[in-house]
Amino acid sequence: MTRAPVIEASGVSFAWPTGAALTDVNLAVAEGEMVAVVGPNGAGKSTLLRVLSVYLKPSAGRVLLRGRDVGSYGRRAVARLIALVPQYTEVNLPYTVSALASLGRYPHLGAFGAPGDADRRAVARAMARADVTRLADRPLNQLSGGEFQRAILARALAQEPAVIMLDEPTAHLDLSHQGRLVALLRELNQLEGMTVVAALHDLNLAARFPRVVLLADGRVRGDGDAAGVFEPALLSRAYECDVRVTVADGERFVYPKIN
Repeated sequence: MTRAPVIEASGVSFAWPTGAALTDVNLAVAEGEMVAVVGPNGAGKSTLLRVLSVYLKPSAGRVLLRGRDVGSYGRRAVARLIALVPQYTEVNLPYTVSALASLGRYPHLGAFGAPGDADRRAVARAMARADVTRLADRPLNQLSGGEFQRAILARALAQEPAVIMLDEPTAHLDLSHQGRLVALLRELNQLEGMTVVAALHDLNLAARFPRVVLLADGRVRGDGDAAGVFEPALLSRAYECDVRVTVADGERFVYPKIN
């Protein structure tokens, strides 16, 4: 049975003052999908995630959330459905890790904003999943890049969203935590039905996702499984270099051809 789209971009374009970032993007992500968004630097991956998560308003086209224009939702309603883990985050307040994670409960709090037992349980679970429980009382300015990234992930998980979007989530993580993150995303997707959309530079990691969307020059250049999208000629055009793709033990490996 075909699943309904949870979020959909219809003819979406977006331009920064320096130029266009997205041009006529049409993309539908169904409930419960796990999607990797790949492409060269400047392809529009981060911008696409910010438009889909309603942090940016498109200059043309529409974004639909469960069949409704996102403009018909309030900010809290959107935050109960979508959580974004950005690539870069600045937090200037003297927060601890647990205080930052607790901010994820804001969309669920009542009129008086007082967290209850369910909120505290959600925060504790999110911190455990992001592997930051032992850092609960650590000030954010005392964290490594990887620890800070995991704290931001804990905040997103505390939202208990239907959709989680991650922009280069493995960029600051060591190999151990990269593996744990991918395993966690699979668990959230397969066991809890959470929709996962991740922008990734690592094509070998993206190849493990059931669906891959390739962006280049702000346009969708490929959309399908890794076998279809990770085709040498297509990747070579998108990345403007010679790309090799090999298959070993059923997995695809992508690397640039070096003369």
